[in-house]
Amino acid sequence: MTALHRSKNPTDEPLVLGFETSCDETGVGIVRGNTLLADAVASSVDEHARFGGVVPEVASRAHLEAMVPTVQRALSEAGVTLADIDAIAVTAGPGLAGALLVGAAAAKGYALALDKPIYGVNHLAAHICVDQLEHGPLPEGCVAMLVSGGHSSLLFVPDVTGDVQPLGQTIDDAAGEAFDKVARVLGLGFPGGPLIDKAARDGDPDAIAFPRGLTGPRDAPLDFSFSGLKTSVARWVEKRERAGEKVPIADVAASFQEAVVDVLTRKAILACKERGADHLLIGGGVAANSRLRVLAEERAAKAGIRVRVPRPGLCTDNGAMVAALGSELVRRGRTPSELDFPADSSQPVVEVIAR
Repeated sequence: MTALHRSKNPTDEPLVLGFETSCDETGVGIVRGNTLLADAVASSVDEHARFGGVVPEVASRAHLEAMVPTVQRALSEAGVTLADIDAIAVTAGPGLAGALLVGAAAAKGYALALDKPIYGVNHLAAHICVDQLEHGPLPEGCVAMLVSGGHSSLLFVPDVTGDVQPLGQTIDDAAGEAFDKVARVLGLGFPGGPLIDKAARDGDPDAIAFPRGLTGPRDAPLDFSFSGLKTSVARWVEKRERAGEKVPIADVAASFQEAVVDVLTRKAILACKERGADHLLIGGGVAANSRLRVLAEERAAKAGIRVRVPRPGLCTDNGAMVAALGSELVRRGRTPSELDFPADSSQPVVEVIAR
């Protein structure tokens, strides 16, 4: 399929339909330029809660059931029809293989039926680009920190449509995964991020000295590690329980959360300084964490760095972020994907568009 070029009328931006199914959220977004017209999400989180985590097969089946109703809801919300759509974007990876296949198959079906160009896009690049829907065009050469259940990454972004450079990433558990596991230890439920954030509000972040992973002088300065922290929390709780002592859930939650956001923000500011970037963009589900937002703002202000964080609803997985990246690709005249592009569960961030 050929690239769709922008109309000569600058106010007549292409209308892009975006699909996101990398995990347990069926997201369908509709964007015109940098204007969000619809953001419909169907979550299967309740179906996974009894398992304490996302079950890939359950997620895939939920996407199948939710896809058409979610598309219809997005079209209704935007006040448009399928005939109005100019281009389609879909998450090609990374993510759960089966879940990605559902979204890719649906998007390809719509693209083929409508005879419109399709862009298989990178999930992480979409998390970066969604900020444009709130704060306008990205500054050239910003640093992005993406933190979610599957990813903890620091990226340098000269051009979100084709030049995204990895700076650091987790070597074990992602930050969001650690939140889920610690929440399970504390009996708070799933997903863990919002529950720990809530519990921590009544706790003392300095009550327990949990470790800060990969912060030693010989450690990789921009990589992350949260496995040891998760284990430390579990052992601390087990020790209290064996002694027959009450576990101070609020203090544990606050101290654990502080350990995570301390490391995240410290390394993000370091990355900005090393790259000479005066803007830090934070995205992904953990970006909705209230303490992360506060500490990032405090440390960035001292370093003369501006922080950009989308509203919480755009931090978690959604179709709006995919449509936003698709819109930017269309406006830049980037060549769309071939219709037979693969869904790649480990697609590297340097591959913004699947071929």
